[in-house]
Amino acid sequence: MAIIQNIRARQILDSRGNPTIEVDLFLDNNAFGRGAVPSGASTGTFEALELRDQGKSYFGKSVYKAIDNINNTISNNICGMDFETLKSLDDFLIALDGTDNKSNFGANAILGVSIAFAYALADYKNITLYQLLLKRNPVLPVPMMNIINGGSHADNNIDIQEFMIFPLGAESFSHSIQMGVEVFHHLKNTLKIKNFQTAVGDEGGFAPNLHSNQHAIEIILESINRAGYSVGKDIYIALDVAASELYNSQDGLYNLQSENKLFTSDEMINYYNELCNQFPIISIEDGLDEEDWIGWKNLYDVLGKKIQLVGDDLTVTNPVRFQKAINNKTINSILVKLNQIGTITEAIDTINMAHKANMGAIISHRSGETEDTTIADFAVAMGVGQIKTGSVSRSDRTSKYNQLIRIEEELQSSSQNILFGNINYLGHNIL
Repeated sequence: MAIIQNIRARQILDSRGNPTIEVDLFLDNNAFGRGAVPSGASTGTFEALELRDQGKSYFGKSVYKAIDNINNTISNNICGMDFETLKSLDDFLIALDGTDNKSNFGANAILGVSIAFAYALADYKNITLYQLLLKRNPVLPVPMMNIINGGSHADNNIDIQEFMIFPLGAESFSHSIQMGVEVFHHLKNTLKIKNFQTAVGDEGGFAPNLHSNQHAIEIILESINRAGYSVGKDIYIALDVAASELYNSQDGLYNLQSENKLFTSDEMINYYNELCNQFPIISIEDGLDEEDWIGWKNLYDVLGKKIQLVGDDLTVTNPVRFQKAINNKTINSILVKLNQIGTITEAIDTINMAHKANMGAIISHRSGETEDTTIADFAVAMGVGQIKTGSVSRSDRTSKYNQLIRIEEELQSSSQNILFGNINYLGHNIL
């Protein structure tokens, strides 16, 4: 029996210097687990509630209330109890909170406990976290590397939030990291040559002031060529537009400030279609506002058979909103963020929905991260073949890549047939 002996939460700092939660959990046989909770910058309206104190401390961003909920209410209710599975604990915490969006304890509090217990249970069973969560063959994911930051992730003039390279031509995960690093450093040199700044944004990508969103893509393609890789064969482009940040609900228009343009929903769709015709773009995330359901349907009709259309703010890892997206045929892939829904179990349920609907899924970090590497193990265990965890700089990003390198080595040493994610894991044939 794995009885919870003790639990203790504390306030730590995330990668943006904001407070977040870390949880230590002990089982009765000295098995131990620790989990740290990330935080987003561009957050969907329908995400589970991240409980902040809203006082003077840390500009209102301290999390002492959520920590108190863990150290007292949650601790008093789970210590001394035996939870044989992660699902049994997660279900208990959801019922104990008693709200639809985890606003009683805070999704950040509940997720911290969920992650810590998962690690403790793995320790108890003397296995790794990915082995504990494994439901299908393990798959090393292809990384979507955010190498130019814009939008709310950077203090620059670029509208699109993430310009990512997607090394679908890599032979293995370690090979994909090599490709990403080489392009990243060639990009830095290219920016220097062109007299653009090389400071980095929240997720480790460069944050220069460029002429337009198209200009950012052009510089990336130039860097891919300089690195000796083939554009549209070795490496593709993926975009996270975060269009809800560009949308004005008053006039129903999208404001691309860097290009001095106001677009209707249909004009945004035409804009994406032109970009995809001009550049090797294989994935667009959050191309329209989180409530522009008619626009999303139109976007899918235009591009849904050509590229990966990813819901993030639209779906927020929430089964109810995801089911609406499935029914309305608005996306063909979903971004999965643990803190959007608040437990590991619910994130797994969302991925299972994606598989059932023959859709892709991408495991994702947040802009405010820690050295916690849970999503690396989670991505391998879920077998989705894709991960977003930022650029190849900043240890809050590279810690996930390094964990995936360790897992790849472990699978190689066990003589397993290692699967490396590719476009086939999107659930439909794009290439």
